[in-house]
Amino acid sequence: MKLFKSSLVALALAMSTGVQAERVAITNAKIYTSTEQGVLENATVVIDDGKIFAINPESVAADRSVDAQGKILTPGLISSMNQLGLVEVGAVARSRDAGDKKADLTFDASYAFNPKSTVIPYTRKGGITQDVVFPMGGDSIYLGQTFVVELTGDYDSVVKKNQALIVELGAKSSGSRALDMQSFVEKLEDAQKAKKQADKEKKDDKKKAKTVKRGEQVIQDVLAGNKQVVIDVERASDILHVLAIKERFNLDVVLAGAADAVVVAEQIAKAKVPVIMSATTNLPSSFDSLHNSLENAGKLHRAGVKVVLTAGGDTHNMYQLRFNAGLAVANGMPYDAAMAAITSNVADAFHLDGGKIAVGEKADIALWNADPFELSSKVEKLWINGKEQSLRSRQDALRDRYLKQSDMPKAYTK
Repeated sequence: MKLFKSSLVALALAMSTGVQAERVAITNAKIYTSTEQGVLENATVVIDDGKIFAINPESVAADRSVDAQGKILTPGLISSMNQLGLVEVGAVARSRDAGDKKADLTFDASYAFNPKSTVIPYTRKGGITQDVVFPMGGDSIYLGQTFVVELTGDYDSVVKKNQALIVELGAKSSGSRALDMQSFVEKLEDAQKAKKQADKEKKDDKKKAKTVKRGEQVIQDVLAGNKQVVIDVERASDILHVLAIKERFNLDVVLAGAADAVVVAEQIAKAKVPVIMSATTNLPSSFDSLHNSLENAGKLHRAGVKVVLTAGGDTHNMYQLRFNAGLAVANGMPYDAAMAAITSNVADAFHLDGGKIAVGEKADIALWNADPFELSSKVEKLWINGKEQSLRSRQDALRDRYLKQSDMPKAYTK
């Protein structure tokens, strides 16, 4: 019996030791903190238990040390406004789960998220550690709800479901934009009245509380400030309507697209509404986007708008997020502002952990061999929640397969 108990104790100790997080010190790094601290030269970051434990401690006690040799350390980049894990091959219908004709404001595409998508390891190579995934919706102006994922490739990598409601307003191929704007306002008004009536009945104890339908609950959460609203809109006049709606109903709003945002930048900044935009759109794509320009990101930043940069185009282009930030810098956006636009601004806009290198923050960190915004640079090491991630993708495996000398027929290797 004593031997049995001793074995159990030994097993328990072994198990407890096995789950202990490794404390890692990254030394001699040039750190872009994406905080008020700015850039730290020859600095040390200690990560432990998934968090940033210390910055420039007087003494370093760690299980493992990584000498950055003066290279650049940044927060893990955060992408948004894409269909990562929902679309594998855009041309193959059975690998697309981002939208459905019947989708409405309750649409939760996270049920279809594939953490083993081959796009995820490839995207990690671009320094991206988190992503805000946007469903594509259906026939309704309500495209569904965003969800947040960590790019670990693990089955539990969806960290936030039903995070924000996406509403698409503006120009239509058939019908009037006015009706969509009107129906959105009326839905908010109806939900507001229903909530007041329910509260009154509950207070008077006259009637049994009615069961709130799922769609109604989504709008109630929006009105209560428990759920954000991402509004995809382009024209300046439409943006001003959205800002008025935000003010009237006290909504937590994020603008997406917003080609004409530069025209009403002062009003957007005053309303403290973030803007998600691509740095690569330089030509009008419609009469609603006549003010598209490569200089827009810099102009919005100088006006005091919190800018969030996204990689436009197909989900497979997410890897290029850092290049888009570099393009914004080349067209007038300050370097530190561009870095914030793919790290801390995204975290702030969507109320996420991460995006900053500061004590207590989520240990999502990327070590680069050179300037992250340069085409020739690459990630050397990447941590998500303090755990180092693989930087090998399917593309790497294919390269190795076809470059390797083999006795197999050339049709196999070439």
